[in-house]
Amino acid sequence: MSLKERLEQDLKDAMRAKDPVKLRTIRSLRAALLEKEIAERTGGEATLSEAQAQAVVQKQAKQRRDAIEQYEQADRDDLAQKERDELVLIEAYLPAQLDDDAIRAELHQVIAAAGATSMGDIGKVMGAAMQRLKGRADGRRVQVLVRELLSDREVAS
Repeated sequence: MSLKERLEQDLKDAMRAKDPVKLRTIRSLRAALLEKEIAERTGGEATLSEAQAQAVVQKQAKQRRDAIEQYEQADRDDLAQKERDELVLIEAYLPAQLDDDAIRAELHQVIAAAGATSMGDIGKVMGAAMQRLKGRADGRRVQVLVRELLSDREVAS
């Protein structure tokens, strides 16, 4: 079942269950997917690939994470909780995220392949790491771990 079909089915289920949070979230995701489809059109019909659809969902999840952070800084726990509730639902449509140990294992390979030895190589490592971990790890988490691993290498040198 494609992501679009799954969203369609989940929307129907949310309507039957009268779940306002799920309804709002799924409608938001469907709107974002439709917007991306329209942007991709070049004259005829355009449908998104599963990879493009997953990228849209990842972007929506990132927007929720950013909003949560901003609401917490503004001491708006009510709005932050609303975003958290939506984020939980959105993450159900994303592939399982790697844990820190799995990310570190991948990063060790990326760092070795790039020949990185210091923090000056962070751009080179991050580019390769995000290409390799796309969709399986949050960019912020990857950056923290890359900095940690590269600073350990600098100290060891």
